[in-house]
Amino acid sequence: MEQGKYSVGLDIGTTKIVAIIGRENEYGKIEVLGIGRSKSLGVHRGVVNNITQTIKSIQQAVEEAEANSGLKIGSVVVGIAGQHIRSLHHSDYITRADSEEVINEDDLDKLCNQVYKLVMLPGEEIIHVLPQEYKVDGQAEIKQPIGMYGGRLEANFHVVVGQVSSIKNVGRCIKSAGLDLGNITLEPLASSDAVLSQEEKEAGVALIDIGGGTTDLAIFKDGIIRHTAVIPFGGGVITEDIKEGCSIIEKQAELLKIKFGSAWPGENKDNEIVSIPGLRGREPKEITLKNLSKIIHARVVEIIEQVYVEIKNYGHEEQKKKLIAGIVLTGGGSQLKHLKQLVEYITGMDTRIGYPNEHLAGDSDAEVASPLYATAVGLLMNAIRNENKGSDEGPAPEMVEPEPVLAGHEEEQTAMAGAKKERKSVFDKWSEKLKDFLDNAE
Repeated sequence: MEQGKYSVGLDIGTTKIVAIIGRENEYGKIEVLGIGRSKSLGVHRGVVNNITQTIKSIQQAVEEAEANSGLKIGSVVVGIAGQHIRSLHHSDYITRADSEEVINEDDLDKLCNQVYKLVMLPGEEIIHVLPQEYKVDGQAEIKQPIGMYGGRLEANFHVVVGQVSSIKNVGRCIKSAGLDLGNITLEPLASSDAVLSQEEKEAGVALIDIGGGTTDLAIFKDGIIRHTAVIPFGGGVITEDIKEGCSIIEKQAELLKIKFGSAWPGENKDNEIVSIPGLRGREPKEITLKNLSKIIHARVVEIIEQVYVEIKNYGHEEQKKKLIAGIVLTGGGSQLKHLKQLVEYITGMDTRIGYPNEHLAGDSDAEVASPLYATAVGLLMNAIRNENKGSDEGPAPEMVEPEPVLAGHEEEQTAMAGAKKERKSVFDKWSEKLKDFLDNAE
């Protein structure tokens, strides 16, 4: 098969790393050609800590995907998450040279690029600039300004910001694993591509992606992303609690959670007991399922309540901002028994489990349609979108230092590079002034 006909998504998670190779078939669905997964070492709560271990894990997943598909992986789209991610709202405008010309894609790009030049806190970098509503000559609430006339184009933006060091670490891992970084995407955005329908995004929906190390939230209303957040708890802390509460090893705790765990203690009878073999010659331990689900319940309630605080921060209680489609749960943690009922009980919102099978071709492997792979499938969709947009512009140049780019905007990449230089020169001037000031002070 020739190069350029398939794309790759790489999900670097806290518990697992998944590489997924696929392409779009003639019906616009995603055909998965190969998938590889490995245990993730060196990632803590969504952030790469140990680069060497992470590189090994990435190579393992990539090799497995290559062996499965018989294809060679070149460029990948990677997800980013972690506690350092924050989002903010920003308004900006441009004055157009000729108001008699129709507003086009270039105007929107110019406006987006302007936002990339925002000065962030030291050590932070903009990952995504997502336009919400536009204003043309003061006329508000315009979703699509292309084709309109006007002199002043304004927009509200949802800006996603992350730590430069964390973004660089992801880039270093990809490069050292012998791959090219095609793009960096916020993980909850990737998951939402895979599991949400357009109708849900219009009606208003909160996507909760419960991973091993983090729980990611993305809120949509009127088809537009409104709020994103990353909460630094996931399935890992539940396992940790079971380990501590039952005095067993982590491997056993994880198995207990998956096989017998439930988020609703009332479901278990008092006489249901699991016997766990003791360590090397010790007596086996007997654990009641009721106790197990009490431990799980306590932690899950804490995670859901934190997410619900974020949903309230968005303003879910206001009539105009109501999330009619409720909540969609995805990620490995969403497979916990009775979680859907518990979330409905805590939040009072309709809830369903999100499977990424809506966008997959009919003959896809059933394994890929699990919520576990929602982020990976979303990243693959992102990679295919980039491929389709970039195919007219010839092969992408090799990137020396990976920079996060909003999906599919090649112009933004150059604009961001410009913005970087500009920011640097301002910083240089400022540091020179500071140096002079300190010299004089001496």
